[in-house]
Amino acid sequence: MTLDPTDKKLLLLLQTDSKRTTKELSLKLNLSVTAVYERIKKLEREKIIDKYVILLNKSKVDKGFVVFCHLKLIQHSQEFLTKFETEVVKLSEVLECFHVSGDYDYILKVVVKDMQAYREFLVSKLTTLQHIGSTQSTFMISEVKNTTVLAV
Repeated sequence: MTLDPTDKKLLLLLQTDSKRTTKELSLKLNLSVTAVYERIKKLEREKIIDKYVILLNKSKVDKGFVVFCHLKLIQHSQEFLTKFETEVVKLSEVLECFHVSGDYDYILKVVVKDMQAYREFLVSKLTTLQHIGSTQSTFMISEVKNTTVLAV
C-alpha cells in the first residue's frame, strides 16, 4: 500500500493521540467522518496500524528505574538463541529486547522500582536463564527523548 499525504497526516495525528474521534480527525484532515473511518480501517487491514496502546508514566507506577542490560551468550547456536529469546519475552520487567551486532548479543530495556528491585531481578530471574555468559548494566540518568511517533 502506498501512503498518500492524507494517510501520513492521519497516522501522525493518531500516533500523537489515538483517542481522537473520527469527527475530530475529519475536521483536521478536511474529510468526511466516513472517509476518515474508511481510511483508518484500511490502514488497520493493511497492518500499517499494528495496535492501539496507552503509555504509562513509569514513575507514577513505581517503575522509574530504567536499565539497559547488555548480554553475551556463551554460544551463538540457533538452539541457544531460540531458548534465550523464548525465556526473555516472559520477563515482565523487560520492555524491549534487541538482538544486536557488536560486543554483545542482546540489549534489554528493563524497568523496575529501584536499584534493589533491579538486583533482585538480575539475581533471581535474568541470570537464571540458560546460556548467559555475561551481563553489563547501564543505568538511565535522565530521559532526553522518548517517542513512539514514526515519521512516515
